[in-house]
Amino acid sequence: MTSRRPILVTHSYYLRFDAKQWRRQEPYPPLGTLLAAAVLREDGHDVRVFDSMLADGVGDFAKTLDDLRPRIVVMVEDNFNYLTKMCTTRMREAAFEMIRAARHAGCRVVVNGSDASDHAAYYLEVGANAVALGEPEATIVDVVSAWSREVSPDLSTIPGLALRAPSDAQVPDVVRTPARPVLQQLDSLPLPAWDLIDVEPYRDVWNAAHNRFSWNLVASRGCPYKCNWCAKPIFGTRYAQRSPASLASEVAYVSARYQPDHIWYADDIFGLTGDWIESFSREVTKQNARVPFKMQSRANLMKARVVQALRDAGAEEVWLGAESGSQQVLDSMDKGTTVQQVRDATRRLQDVGIKVGWFIQLGYPGEQWADILETRDLIREERPDEIGVSVSYPLPGTTFFENVKRQLGSKTNWRDSAELAMMFRGTYSTSLYRRVRNILHEEVSGDEKTLDGKWYDLEVFCRESGQRVAEVR
Repeated sequence: MTSRRPILVTHSYYLRFDAKQWRRQEPYPPLGTLLAAAVLREDGHDVRVFDSMLADGVGDFAKTLDDLRPRIVVMVEDNFNYLTKMCTTRMREAAFEMIRAARHAGCRVVVNGSDASDHAAYYLEVGANAVALGEPEATIVDVVSAWSREVSPDLSTIPGLALRAPSDAQVPDVVRTPARPVLQQLDSLPLPAWDLIDVEPYRDVWNAAHNRFSWNLVASRGCPYKCNWCAKPIFGTRYAQRSPASLASEVAYVSARYQPDHIWYADDIFGLTGDWIESFSREVTKQNARVPFKMQSRANLMKARVVQALRDAGAEEVWLGAESGSQQVLDSMDKGTTVQQVRDATRRLQDVGIKVGWFIQLGYPGEQWADILETRDLIREERPDEIGVSVSYPLPGTTFFENVKRQLGSKTNWRDSAELAMMFRGTYSTSLYRRVRNILHEEVSGDEKTLDGKWYDLEVFCRESGQRVAEVR
């Protein structure tokens, strides 16, 4: 090694920079970042972590640079945190500030994350030496090792990178090295380096706001389904999965060391198959690792035996991508599910005492007022325990983005997760969809007669603002 100065691993997600998420008070340690720290430490490096999640701002990072004087900064976003996939501009600005601060402190910087993968040129222009594309672990180990061995290594020989082209080269400003093979054996990864962060502030926030402490884990990477609006810049459409025994062992370890009251499985799809989920349920019992948990899945996967195994394993809440009550909209999305499957899955889960959350998406191209009302009616009839409502959000790499990119102006990302702004020419305006969102939230537990009046008021609002809306049923 050329220096004893440490390597600083970090991320740019500051919970305080997103007012909606700060109000929710549901912070989780940056799992992807801590996995990156763990693999670097396993490779023999002296690693420290600056955790942005509960920090006051980038000034805290600058102070850490002054205190530690690291030689290399590895910025790996928590790619399991769905909020990072939104690529909000406020978090991008924070990342840029951190890169500039690190370069000013004399550090080399490698960056990884959804936004950096989509817009590598932005990150290289503000000073990053390299962008690691896709899943980061093997790539950052190679980069850090090269920087540790040599004064001026040739990073172009390392697969999985985006680099600035030489100033005299007759090529685009950004060059990409050959793609790196994806990691299939997830059990080979070390445990995340939780010991490098202070866990107690997380516990304090959770207990103060919710009277329980929740912890995040993952069992898999990727999603094999091909919803045409879903961006997958890090893990793609392949699905790699840990063994049930390995995950149950990690749950037992976390339970003994950190005593969480609850676990959030941050997978795009937890389990995928009935065989895996049943095996995991058996391992949970075998290893005495039963902790109540929340997860995401799909309506078509919630077969009776799967639901039973989830309950036995400790499932408390399952979130489904319902998206819409209109089959026409689901088919346009290439969702691969039916409205009836959403109904069936919701009933099966609730029948065994598992709460159900639905993700609802408004404004997909072609959605009309009748489709919105079908979504309303589905919520009224099936009564999910909770919903999350957004509008269609075009991200690079998706069929949806390609279909609407000519309609996009200078604004291509939300400022924060609450903005709910239409960025393409949808059927209705941002203001309408925001009002629909508010009423749909009330539909979860509200009185139908009272809400019918609000739907009528919404129709009046639409007509007064010049938007065409069919008569409310």
